[in-house]
Amino acid sequence: MSETGYDDGAEERPTSRRRRPTRRKSNRGLLIIAGAALAVVLVVVVVAVVALGGGDGKKSQAAAAARVSPKVYVNTPANSLVDKLNQRSKDKRPLNKSEVFGGDAKAVSHGAYHFTLVGSELSDCASATWGEELQNDLRKFGCTQVARGAYVTQDKKYLGQFVAMNLDQLQGAEQIVRDLDPNSSAGFVSPLSAAGTENFGSGFSAAYSQSFGHYVVISWVERAGGAPPQTMNELLDASIAIERADDFVWERLVLVGG
Repeated sequence: MSETGYDDGAEERPTSRRRRPTRRKSNRGLLIIAGAALAVVLVVVVVAVVALGGGDGKKSQAAAAARVSPKVYVNTPANSLVDKLNQRSKDKRPLNKSEVFGGDAKAVSHGAYHFTLVGSELSDCASATWGEELQNDLRKFGCTQVARGAYVTQDKKYLGQFVAMNLDQLQGAEQIVRDLDPNSSAGFVSPLSAAGTENFGSGFSAAYSQSFGHYVVISWVERAGGAPPQTMNELLDASIAIERADDFVWERLVLVGG
């Protein structure tokens, strides 16, 4: 499913403290329900195949974990508030882990969702992703880094992944968010495994992406255990909390004179 949002009749996603454009309200409630039902069937089928497949169980599980993708994927148009970051040539300093996942990014919240960072990593683009087409485009558009952070809520009921990709320019970032749509079959980011998040992505999950200049930012969330949510509002609200880890973008914007 390539576009979704709040369920019909609910409020639109609120503007963040940094005045991001609001996400558009979706009128596709029936499609969301149908997509969720299909995703549950697919998960059951996959589990059955794995159970009957035999072979090296640990190796199969590791391979499957590296190649998971969200059941729901939403991309918001590029954020025009950060146009001065459209070219990496104006923002040359590489990201570092403490910059992305230090400070306020260690604990992120929105409404009833309170997440704590349980693991983080800064990797090269090939080792943090899967899919030949996606990896070809990452090379084509000068991807140099992928920052990944794993989060767990205080009540252990929700898991999240924050991802930031460092591309050469906005044009490349916009192609990558198209590649990340599971409907493209190009590939996706491998979730970072950390304490309490080892099976992230194996069930029902939702990912929300956006281009911030030459960066691609993804907030990817699920219920612990991968059960489908009662409504998509649930995961959408959780994703807003994970998205709070994007402070580094706004700090970079200040450094380039934005």
